[in-house]
Amino acid sequence: MTAKPQTVSLIGAGLNGPLLALGLVRRGFRVEIYERRPDMRRAPISAGRSINLALSTRGIHALTEAGLWSKMRKIVVPMKGRMMHSAASELTFQPYGKDEAEVINSISRAELNIALMSAAEAQGVKIFFQQRCTGIDLKTGGLKLRDTRTGEDKTLKSSVVIGCDGSASALRGEMLKLSRFNFSQQYLDYGYKELTLPSGPDGKHVLESNALHIWPRGNYMLIGLPNVDGTFACILFLPFEGQDSFAQLTTHSAVVKFFEARFPDVIPLLPDVAGSFFANPTGAMVTIKCSPWQVEGRVLLLGDAAHAIVPFFGQGINCGFEDCTSLLALLDQQGADWAQVFSDFEMARKVNTDAIADLAVENFVEMRDRVADPRFLFRKRVELALQAKYPQLFVPKYAMVTFHRIPYALALQRGQVQDRMLTDLCEPIERMEDLDWSKADRLIRSELTPLELAS
Repeated sequence: MTAKPQTVSLIGAGLNGPLLALGLVRRGFRVEIYERRPDMRRAPISAGRSINLALSTRGIHALTEAGLWSKMRKIVVPMKGRMMHSAASELTFQPYGKDEAEVINSISRAELNIALMSAAEAQGVKIFFQQRCTGIDLKTGGLKLRDTRTGEDKTLKSSVVIGCDGSASALRGEMLKLSRFNFSQQYLDYGYKELTLPSGPDGKHVLESNALHIWPRGNYMLIGLPNVDGTFACILFLPFEGQDSFAQLTTHSAVVKFFEARFPDVIPLLPDVAGSFFANPTGAMVTIKCSPWQVEGRVLLLGDAAHAIVPFFGQGINCGFEDCTSLLALLDQQGADWAQVFSDFEMARKVNTDAIADLAVENFVEMRDRVADPRFLFRKRVELALQAKYPQLFVPKYAMVTFHRIPYALALQRGQVQDRMLTDLCEPIERMEDLDWSKADRLIRSELTPLELAS
């Protein structure tokens, strides 16, 4: 792309950094990544960073473009739907989509991160570990780094710096000093705790392996995602304060009593539930929105650094990977006119990342409160029936977000229209046989236009 290879500096060797680096190297750039942590391939990762990820269409598309998806398939477990666990230990399965192809994939964050870093290095990307970004001179591009082993500070001159350094981004912290920089962060009143459900004696899963397991309990929940080794990565979401909260679970006996009362079917599968509970820290969840994401073609924020979201639509990784897809496509169209590319990237992506941030918070309420509600389940049946009859017109919101690459903002807007339709169609009836198909046809054809279902 350029006569003389230009060096692009990336901050953060998490998931987005190595994937973006692969695309940049293939387009003729030299790429260097600076990562504050040690190399996780040689040192254990810190607690609280091993949560499984839900990889779906947008992320798979990005990995396919990078030539990596066929290799990644070996470390994913397809999940065909939600397996609901009632307080009475009754099981109910809710498929995600209309057919076997509509699944989401559980993948270990650590295994994916390791695979991406190794693939990037194999293509010539240089990754420098234990190099903490402490700031940047936004006028000159001088990148400030500290070697966490020696404490040595240095400044590197870099013409292009892209911050893939997560929700606590050091680059974004420097941009906060700009005049008219907009920034908001909203923490949920809920935290999360990781638990690991061991495999059975034969190394197999002790629960249905091709499902996301959910124990919905009104104002809190437990979820479990399968691993390829037969274990489940479980995450407990609780309020920080109040009844049934982390504030109350401060002793081993309190944790055991809580699980015996709220999640009785978990106790036989996780005998040392209290030990697992206290082994990892309690994490917080935040939504971050900001603008601008870029400074005069020198600095860009990407992924969580620009738009952190809560995890309840399973789109964090997919949204970040779609950032990479979008940025690389703009480079292909415009060449290395970084100021124009960065500006167009922000214009194209921000409206969509704002939309998925709102959708993720909304889906938390659905997963926690509504998935066990019979009226909600009836609406889901009607929704799938409408999709079957009008596949190009009526696509459920979950499917638009998860199984297609429809812009998030469009999925949000159409989802709101379809929610109103479902309320109108479902409110007067209790059986599928009573659905007014002529009314449904009139509503759908008058309010929805055909979709291009990119997947």
